[in-house]
Amino acid sequence: MRIDIITVLPELLASPLNHSILKRAQDAGIVEIHLHNIRDYSTNKHKRVDDYSFGGHAGMVLQVEPIHIIIEKLKAERTYDEIIYTSPDGVLFNQPLANQLSTFENIIILCGHYKGVDQRVRDFLITKEISIGDYVLTGGELAAAIITDSIVRLIPGAISDEVSALSDSFQDGLLAPPVYTRPAEYNGWKVPDILLSGHAKKIEDWNMEQSIERTKLLRPGLLDGK
Repeated sequence: MRIDIITVLPELLASPLNHSILKRAQDAGIVEIHLHNIRDYSTNKHKRVDDYSFGGHAGMVLQVEPIHIIIEKLKAERTYDEIIYTSPDGVLFNQPLANQLSTFENIIILCGHYKGVDQRVRDFLITKEISIGDYVLTGGELAAAIITDSIVRLIPGAISDEVSALSDSFQDGLLAPPVYTRPAEYNGWKVPDILLSGHAKKIEDWNMEQSIERTKLLRPGLLDGK
């Protein structure tokens, strides 16, 4: 899989994209992640990529031209399954969407910044807009990092225990059950006896019961598909 991220702040993404599972996946050749600085494609001698908005709205807006140049260059080199824009008004990012994106071969993620991007980018170049939540960030870089991390960890071979990824919260519409490790008792706090019983079916049933109860208590909307 290849992920191309377009941004005005590539240095902000350098660290989160080059550690832990993301680094190992890249080192193993499972995924390629490429950062593209919008300023490198500016036709302005001062490398300016933003300007005031028409109509007198407050805030600066990323210009259409350098973004168009980058995307057309990338599209000339390969076919992309999705060209994503990180936006507060996009579809809410969730596990089913992460699962879908992880099956793609190539995607582009454009990071919003300032007051956003020229609407013509959204109208003519973007194929999907994604929001990571109902709040506003300084830019879309952190959102792009979150989307990338959630996608890459699902690609076969990215993590050593693939079953672990399939048992994460939200994969089945439920929160994950509580987990414990050694020691079985600490400070008088004990691991539930069922988990020490060695009875696989009873443990499986207990985990499902716990997932349902935790979801009802903490995220009841998930049970209604919300």
